[in-house]
Amino acid sequence: MNKLVGFFTNLVQDPRRRNITLGVIVLLVGSIILKPLMSSPHVSLAAEPLLEHGPAWFTNALLTTLIVDIILIVLALMTRASLKEGVPSGLANVMEMVIEALYTLLENVAGKNAKRFFPIAMTIFFFVIASNYSGLIPGVGSIGLTHGAEKAEGGHSLLIDQKVVAADEKVAFSLFPAEKEGQAKFVPLLRAPSADLNVTFALALITMFMVQYYGISTLGGKYFKKFFNFGGKGFMGAIFGVVGILELISEIAKIISFAFRLFGNIFAGEVLLAVMAFLVAFLLPMPFYGLELFVGFIQAFVFMMLAVVFFSTAMVGHDDNH
Repeated sequence: MNKLVGFFTNLVQDPRRRNITLGVIVLLVGSIILKPLMSSPHVSLAAEPLLEHGPAWFTNALLTTLIVDIILIVLALMTRASLKEGVPSGLANVMEMVIEALYTLLENVAGKNAKRFFPIAMTIFFFVIASNYSGLIPGVGSIGLTHGAEKAEGGHSLLIDQKVVAADEKVAFSLFPAEKEGQAKFVPLLRAPSADLNVTFALALITMFMVQYYGISTLGGKYFKKFFNFGGKGFMGAIFGVVGILELISEIAKIISFAFRLFGNIFAGEVLLAVMAFLVAFLLPMPFYGLELFVGFIQAFVFMMLAVVFFSTAMVGHDDNH
């Protein structure tokens, strides 16, 4: 009891602790008060077309991808301009530190081929990490357009749970609202590229295409021996043939693994943040934001390192493994 009294006494006497405690209480109470006014999280597995009567391929994920690309290009040009000024400073120093650290890491993995892999590896890393972090920006996924909205009586309409309702109509909140024909549909203006399976699948295809390119450019026709090796005799020939087919299947499986690993982690993280923000708007989502920052970096790093490992192994001849 004395410890509890002492704690509250110190809390009252210490302005810093008192202000922090009052701020936390205000935010928690504000979350409770504002909750009835908040719509439920918008969760869509696929990217959605932005224009109601426009092309289906122009989705919110595509728009964000273009923005991410522009940001990366501008960042590269700014870094280049800073290097030309003489003594690098600011942005150039940060980029030099990051690139030097990653190049050293690639040298440890790929050896003499690090210089050859470096451009594509860095492109993958910067694009993936920028795509992952774009979904954490406030407003991404929560600010958007309304498709198929019809004005309620009096000329006013309210979009809640992706439905248009009159001002005096009772609204039931649900996490995954059912959309019926004739009801309005909420479409976020932006969506993280990594949370779109089309983007991650395309990135996986490009990566595995480069794997085949490095293998063929280094080994020529011998590269295909690891997939179609029927040169042995008898039982061992059959074994080598089956192993080759399994190698071919594994190349296809790598595409699926690349695409779904990145998509699953980023999409699940965005859903988690949306749910936490819906339950308690303030404070509660902060630890999960920290977790998603870590996951976003790890996923970009893993994607890059796996790509480099696959590049390196593709350049090793089938006969060198025996």
